[in-house]
Amino acid sequence: MYIQLDIIRVKGVILMTQVNFRIEDDIKINAEKALKEMGLTMSTAITMFLVKVGREKRIPFEVNVDPFYNAENIAELERRAISIENGTSTMKEHDLLEVDD
Repeated sequence: MYIQLDIIRVKGVILMTQVNFRIEDDIKINAEKALKEMGLTMSTAITMFLVKVGREKRIPFEVNVDPFYNAENIAELERRAISIENGTSTMKEHDLLEVDD
């Protein structure tokens, strides 16, 4: 991500700061569509987010780690991969995964 800050000062007082950053096109397009439906611009939404962060001193939504990637599960997956590679186990199909058509 590339961030550039341009600060506009008038008589020593900061009036406005410009923040530039790079983000994947599909993320931007999807966000702009959703924000437009809410009557918001990207700039307004980001400003709302940053004001809330500044007031609450926290990310204003829950941020979690995907439990699939915990150390215990990764160790088990690695153990199973080794078993498949050395022939002591085989891959098996199951119906637990949903497939989007």
